[in-house]
Amino acid sequence: MIVGVDVSKDYLDVALETAKRKRYERKVNNDAGGFQRLLSWACERTGAAPQQLTVVMEATGVYHEAAAQALHDAGCRVIVANPKRVRDYASGVGLLNKTDRVDARALLRYGKEQADELVPWEPPPPEIRTLRALYARLAAVEADLRRELNRKQQADLSGQPAPVRRSMEQSIEHLREDCKRLKRAIEEHFDNHPDLRQQRELLQSTPGIGPVCAGRMLCLLLRHRFSDARQAAAFAGLVPRHHQSGTSVRKRPRLTKSGDASLKAVLYMAAVAASRYNHELRQQYQALLKAGKSKMSALGALMRRLLHIAFGILKHRAPYNLSLIASRG
Repeated sequence: MIVGVDVSKDYLDVALETAKRKRYERKVNNDAGGFQRLLSWACERTGAAPQQLTVVMEATGVYHEAAAQALHDAGCRVIVANPKRVRDYASGVGLLNKTDRVDARALLRYGKEQADELVPWEPPPPEIRTLRALYARLAAVEADLRRELNRKQQADLSGQPAPVRRSMEQSIEHLREDCKRLKRAIEEHFDNHPDLRQQRELLQSTPGIGPVCAGRMLCLLLRHRFSDARQAAAFAGLVPRHHQSGTSVRKRPRLTKSGDASLKAVLYMAAVAASRYNHELRQQYQALLKAGKSKMSALGALMRRLLHIAFGILKHRAPYNLSLIASRG
């Protein structure tokens, strides 16, 4: 039995269809009580056990994770679908309105028609969930620090009153201390998980990849069971999107907007470093420029290549060796 679940911050909109093709819909809270009510209601309406239910939902930042975990633990087959693919499917079958109820119906239909091709979701290991949370909090605090530093600079230039500037200085000091605490917590987490630390060190054997980039790539590559490096790159939003039509419309390929923006940011800096200090990747970068590619396009290719290399390193548990990784794929 397929159950479509549209996830928002506070609610889950649910749609299901019984064997007699009768459709039911319901809204529950996006919390532990709501997950239990969803499961009990779905089993009651369909007469199926949790192990016989396939629950299809979209990846929606962090809002889907608790529901996916709870339903997976209850024995359901959980599918976390790519939102763009679901939206394209909904448009293709004429579901043009965009409401939570319509989205739940679209997920139900999508699951029924694509059930055999969709890969079941598996929860990431607890140590990866913790690492992701630490990096996410660090990124948020660093963003707040940058904003406060900009405000302080503007306050100095515009001659703001001393109490205002002192308040900003205190805020900046607090944010800097918070960053230091989070960085220590990240290092302690690696110390408490030697296997994670070893994998990070293997990734850092690649010229251009530092500890921050290596840690963020671990969060991605160990979060899902990717079948190959191309799948991981597509999930990260590192596959260029081509826009061509006939002979007149030929726009430059661009990276998609999907994927983790903070991971892309650290991969971009790693690609810049690799274009200077990694002999093999510098040659690839220069070859792309000579072929007429823009600098951003060439750096995007290096970002994708670095992720492919990281996938190979973790797969084979071997340090950086470009020729070996290229031959194994």
